[in-house]
Amino acid sequence: MKLTRIKDSDNKLVITLEEPDDLFSLRRVIEVGDNITADTTRVIKQDSEFSRPDKGERVKIRIILRVEKISFDDAIDRLKVSGIIITSNNENIPRGLHHSITVKISDTVTLEKARWNENYMKILSKSTIKFKYLLVSIDSQEASIASLTGTYLKTTPNIYSGRSGKRYSADKKNETNNSYFESVRTGMDIYLDEQGIKIIVFGPGETKRRFYNFLKERNEFYQRADFNIVEGIEASGEDGIFVFLRSQAMKDSMSNSKIAMVANILDKIMQQISKGEKRYAMGIKEIRYAQSLNAIEAMVYSDKVFAEIAEEDFIKLLNDIEYNNTKVFATDSTTDMGLRVSSLGGVIALLRYPIY
Repeated sequence: MKLTRIKDSDNKLVITLEEPDDLFSLRRVIEVGDNITADTTRVIKQDSEFSRPDKGERVKIRIILRVEKISFDDAIDRLKVSGIIITSNNENIPRGLHHSITVKISDTVTLEKARWNENYMKILSKSTIKFKYLLVSIDSQEASIASLTGTYLKTTPNIYSGRSGKRYSADKKNETNNSYFESVRTGMDIYLDEQGIKIIVFGPGETKRRFYNFLKERNEFYQRADFNIVEGIEASGEDGIFVFLRSQAMKDSMSNSKIAMVANILDKIMQQISKGEKRYAMGIKEIRYAQSLNAIEAMVYSDKVFAEIAEEDFIKLLNDIEYNNTKVFATDSTTDMGLRVSSLGGVIALLRYPIY
């Protein structure tokens, strides 16, 4: 989550959402009566003599909405905010109309509250991520780039080198490599304006090192970038990204990241299950009981949790759990870990001690 104060305003905060935890943080902070500024779309009815009464044009607008209702929109990667339009940048959309906006990961909104208390800022600040990761999975044939923010993964389609067989001359091979590497670098460049990015390069063979040298020789940014070349990942392209995220190499090279923390929690719980030990809780009923005993060390959840509990009740439970300094992580289906959590009922916790 990125937070930016607006100059000359103590009541407005610009918020950029980057991963599932950010949406939950915004859900816990935004309240009825707040104002939220966002880009959205709305259908404007046609009033011309020959237009159909039900026909309209959908236009992009920027509005300030007085919040009346907040809820997740069937998944934890979309937040629905409903209310009354206070102002808009389109003269055909007057104030006083009801409207709903959908806030998603990567969206930027401005939240205005009558008063920002310390607890609101604490919730939002916990979602601020110090480091983001740019993953490059590459071999001589294919490459894929993925942006990892917290537990949210965004991958690019595979980039292919066009090389095949062993009949390439040395000159032809170098020419193809340079063109291929340049295409991969171009795909990486869209992330260069972000601060605190760490680049991790992996894949079978020596292509990853040749690509690393290519970047260092040709681009000033990459000469000072935080690079880590990882061995032991014998897959490339999009497959290589997911192999890496399930590997011990990921935990070693990204030990302070959210996704590594989640992976370690899940691994510890799986070990508990295989040993027949009961230092874990699954499902809302067990989680509630563990929380009543202040026994939860860390908890991971996905949108599957809403099949067991109403949203408002879960937000309250989440606040109670975090009040006890428990580590809590949201996951989604962009990673294997999010799917694993969903398959275990949507919520799972590592306990400080057995409770059964």
